[in-house]
Amino acid sequence: MKIDNVYVGGWFQRTMLQLSEIYDFLRDGRSQLDLDPEKLQEFRKELGIGKIEYGVLGEEYVEFTTNVDITVKIFEDGLITLNNTNVSEDTLFADIDHVTDYYEHKLSPAFSYLFSLGAPVPKELANIETVYPYFVVCNKISKNDMATLLSRTEKQKYFEFNNPNYDVVRGDKYYFINVKKKSEANIERYIEEQIFIREFKGQLHRYLNLHRIIWEKIDAVKENVNVKGSDIVKFTTKLEGYAKTINLIDGRINQMSTYISTREKIAKSDKNLEEFLAISGYRYETLRDTLDYIKYLWTMTKNYVSSAQKLFDGLKQDVTSKSVDSLTIVTSMSAGAGIIGLLTETAPEFTIFGVAYFFILALLGWSSTKILGLISSSRKYEVSDISYDKNIK
Repeated sequence: MKIDNVYVGGWFQRTMLQLSEIYDFLRDGRSQLDLDPEKLQEFRKELGIGKIEYGVLGEEYVEFTTNVDITVKIFEDGLITLNNTNVSEDTLFADIDHVTDYYEHKLSPAFSYLFSLGAPVPKELANIETVYPYFVVCNKISKNDMATLLSRTEKQKYFEFNNPNYDVVRGDKYYFINVKKKSEANIERYIEEQIFIREFKGQLHRYLNLHRIIWEKIDAVKENVNVKGSDIVKFTTKLEGYAKTINLIDGRINQMSTYISTREKIAKSDKNLEEFLAISGYRYETLRDTLDYIKYLWTMTKNYVSSAQKLFDGLKQDVTSKSVDSLTIVTSMSAGAGIIGLLTETAPEFTIFGVAYFFILALLGWSSTKILGLISSSRKYEVSDISYDKNIK
């Protein structure tokens, strides 16, 4: 059984501006940003870069070889593919681990540092474990060999299609491609589009799940029907954190429309993807519809956290108002006591009793303030909001 290549890849929104920065870094380890030059050189050295090319294939891209038999291609829209060219049937899983390890422990850390300035990636996204699609490219093998490969990796077959040029058998994480006529470049185009579509869909699914998680967190705050005054600031801070995360994610979601349209246009003008489009061409439209749905959900989420913030801001103002009223009462009592003292004394006289009387008044004022503050912080405020039936989504 002849296995030619193993591919992995991913996609995260980039532009031609970032591709130029990547090219500068790969070429000589430099950046125009305020980054540590020594760290940049260390990251570049770890990549083991060989030959570098800058080209155009529908989109601009940078491609480089490495001293560990891995070829990396990076497109201006953020699509990345890694190709391990030194593979065999006997060492298949070690070869897959080899290219995955390079991606996770060398390439990703280098790019993470290169783009470490600017808007942060929300921790809810940064902590998500990536499940790669693995593409195993074989050369003129039998159907039984394809079935054997699938059984060695995954028991379930998701789909299979055949055409005069290549056959594809897909499991969950693994795609097995049997090349019959097409060149390696043609197969590579198919793999690139599959990675983009899968990653695009995967990001949308993550955003859907994050919407659910954050919505429930906001619900957990608003479900406190009676809130202590001392807890209002804590809940307000939580809501501010949720709002920041929502805004960051919302910005990334709004970027995605351009990418799907550009990819679709390039794919439909590429004759090498005719077989691919016959099977998967509809998915661009489906992804665009799903993106619109996710945008709508995040608009709802933004509005929901905004209404929660206004609700708790109103409660905070109530607490402040009541605290001011309490302090006014204490101040009035102290002023009244001072006036009474002035009216009952014929002339100011410094005595031990006067000093004690002063400290007793001060202590009473301080105690009154503390007691009223405790009462205010312990007082419960009603959270008024509309209830919704959550059984229908």
